[in-house]
Amino acid sequence: MRKILIIISVLAILLITSCINAPNEANNQPAKKTNGKIRIGFSMDTLKEHWVKDKELVEKRAAELGAEVIVNVAEGNDERQLKQVDDFLTQGIDVLIIAPHNGKVAATAVEAAKKQGVPVVSYDRLVLSDQIDVLVSHLHSLAGKMQAEYALKNAPKGNYVMIYGAPTDNNAQIMKQAQLEVLQPAIDRGDIKIVADQHAIDWSPENALKIAENALTQNQNNIVAFVCSNDGTAGGAIQALKKQNLIGKVVVTGMDAQIDALQRIAEGEQNMTVYKPIQPLAFAAVEAAVRLAKGEKPDTTKTMKAVNKEVPFIFIEPKVVEKANLMDIVRDGYESYDKIFVNVPADQRPKKE
Repeated sequence: MRKILIIISVLAILLITSCINAPNEANNQPAKKTNGKIRIGFSMDTLKEHWVKDKELVEKRAAELGAEVIVNVAEGNDERQLKQVDDFLTQGIDVLIIAPHNGKVAATAVEAAKKQGVPVVSYDRLVLSDQIDVLVSHLHSLAGKMQAEYALKNAPKGNYVMIYGAPTDNNAQIMKQAQLEVLQPAIDRGDIKIVADQHAIDWSPENALKIAENALTQNQNNIVAFVCSNDGTAGGAIQALKKQNLIGKVVVTGMDAQIDALQRIAEGEQNMTVYKPIQPLAFAAVEAAVRLAKGEKPDTTKTMKAVNKEVPFIFIEPKVVEKANLMDIVRDGYESYDKIFVNVPADQRPKKE
């Protein structure tokens, strides 16, 4: 009888102890879903330029697939982005989509997610971590190649200025390498000379304006091409050219098909942009995220090297848009005819289709 009483007493103590400890353990665990939906944390660097559309399309596709998206925007602040990812993990997300401000710093966020068993989609920009589960991006090497080839075709001889993207963005480095590979034979022949080359911090148009103004001053306006890595930096270069009455006399490249760039192309101020369709990119990212959250593999056979490992890579090919094919943007439903040609006299616009 005494043994039975001792056993009952021990069991009672264990039960009381477990009840006391249970809440504390629960507080250290991520919150669980209450509605059964897959929860996607979308960590964004910025909502400038095309990124508003990325956000809207990610949310749209997630809703179509019955998933929930929580969005946080770091506004170009690395510490804020890391903190926001930690917040996502505390909220109990099932999968993380991250468009990093700084690909190296964001590797810390990926590590934190993987420690909690949360898969990671690197969106548009590569996080420099071999722990990401998939990269979903446009083919930026091809975009850089397209820009350089266009510049060479339209300005085969003379002085070039290279305005690269943010030094913290791996895409800018990829594009720079692709641009220089195309231009190098012409440099070796002495046909062209790069008289200035610089990265624009955070892809800033204001920074690009300063780079362009300095290059024009130092070369007495003797420039035949500005190879700008996106439309924001192209806008800065065009401001500098306007001040010197050089609009239409110097080739200017861009990327992203921003509405202001499309308007500049329609008016003859900017020569081209690289159009990166956002809808297929955003949709592919969400679809990959949902598959990963279900424990399935991404639907791709392609890979991209991320640090020391090849990771699955889903890519969307870009295309060159210039004045001659601006209507392709309208046909795709990317921007409206009236917005693109708003500053062009009615009798000089292409016919509506």
